[in-house]
Amino acid sequence: MSSVLRLPGGGLNHPMEKGWGIRFMKNTYVKEAYNELVHKVTWPSWSSLQNSAIVVMVASLILALVVLAMDISFETIMKGIYSILY
Repeated sequence: MSSVLRLPGGGLNHPMEKGWGIRFMKNTYVKEAYNELVHKVTWPSWSSLQNSAIVVMVASLILALVVLAMDISFETIMKGIYSILY
């Protein structure tokens, strides 16, 4: 890409002059992002998405139960220590 672009109307302007280049880059970025999302991305099927969501929910529940067990154990140990000390 050259540093000088010919704009509609025949004038030569630097792409960054008066914010034109930034608007052009944003517009190009949005078009390319849309094109990639529509034509190049392989989206999961609905059943695959549901299965993945269930796996995440089950894993989150197991992790929460482990943290709960650790919290209750630590609380019990600390109560035992404090009852001996005080």
